[in-house]
Amino acid sequence: MNHSIQAFRHPRKRTTQYLMKRFLILIALICLSALAPAQVVEEIIARVNNQIITKSELARSKDQLKEEVKQQDPNNADKLYSDREKDVLRDLIDQQLLLDKGKDLSITGDTELIKQLDSMRKEMKLPDMEALQKKAEDEGVSWEDFRQQQRNQIITRKVIGEEVGSHLAPTKDEEQKFYEEHKSEMEQPEQIRLSEILIAPKAVSITPQPDPAAAGSTPAGSAATNPPDPADQQAAEQASLKAAEDKANDLLKQIRGGGDFDDIAKKNSDGPSAADGGVLGMFKRGQLAKELEDRTFSMKTGDVTDVIRTKQGYVILKVVEHQQAGIPPFKDAEPKIMDALYYEKLQPALRTYLTKLREEAYIDIKQGYIDTGASPNQTKPVETATAKESDAKKLGKKKHKKLGIL
Repeated sequence: MNHSIQAFRHPRKRTTQYLMKRFLILIALICLSALAPAQVVEEIIARVNNQIITKSELARSKDQLKEEVKQQDPNNADKLYSDREKDVLRDLIDQQLLLDKGKDLSITGDTELIKQLDSMRKEMKLPDMEALQKKAEDEGVSWEDFRQQQRNQIITRKVIGEEVGSHLAPTKDEEQKFYEEHKSEMEQPEQIRLSEILIAPKAVSITPQPDPAAAGSTPAGSAATNPPDPADQQAAEQASLKAAEDKANDLLKQIRGGGDFDDIAKKNSDGPSAADGGVLGMFKRGQLAKELEDRTFSMKTGDVTDVIRTKQGYVILKVVEHQQAGIPPFKDAEPKIMDALYYEKLQPALRTYLTKLREEAYIDIKQGYIDTGASPNQTKPVETATAKESDAKKLGKKKHKKLGIL
């Protein structure tokens, strides 16, 4: 399968699930590095403008690559690692060049960092940012170093988007050509994307009442009680159900009156997806209970169900997207086609851009190490006493960090 088809099937997005995997991989790597002997002498293997790359940073990046390929394809991890290991130093140099460019463009990544960390928090079902920080620190991870690593990723993505991606818009002719060439691979089953609002009845408990008939026959300090009256318990449960149903109907009235489904879900839903606006995902026929399937698959995109009684309580479902079976029309497939063409163009355009940055930068690679992205037009800096002193200061700072640039 060629690259463009993979891009069509996996359009450009950064899921919270992916972010959580990155978080867990990073924790594992930092913990491993913390167990390494403390007396290891750092070795500078590359200088990129006024920054350095050390041998231990290269080793950490190779460890990270090993973890990533295991996640991608456990059965083929060794081959994937062997194919990509030679480019690890290239990628470190790429990142440093992009970070330098980010400074030139005044890109800080502050706002995006908060959103990205919050996405991790939600995916890991943690109550607040302090809990995410505690989870990291409990694993021996420096919170500031972890935040900086995430910030570096954000800055590099934004530089790529502004400097490269913004110039890759496909033409209508390219989109139409892609559509005609890949129609058969776009065929899809009927499926719907759903969001929910769940209102669960509150748990009820009837307090046992004292038994007057047993007064005086029990030990001092204790009191005999009657078991809860089943009728009282049933009445309380019915009242709780009625309250949940009334609340669900009130929310449905708000939605049909123009209220935003996502916002109402975030504020009111008792479901596990509430923080994400009630998003449940895509469903094919046969994946839902028969009653829910019959209702939702007969609806159009944007439609909202009546209040539905379920085992968990009362549910309101929204059909966020309804894809019909077969080959989608061009207008429906166009967003994914644009993503596919974007990725098809991105890699060569990005390498061209990084070659240009290399030619404008000062890069020095230690003998025995290879930058597979090197340009023959690069300028190698002249080693001076001042440069050596500067490197020594930067190396001293890096020795005190648990995490470098990954």
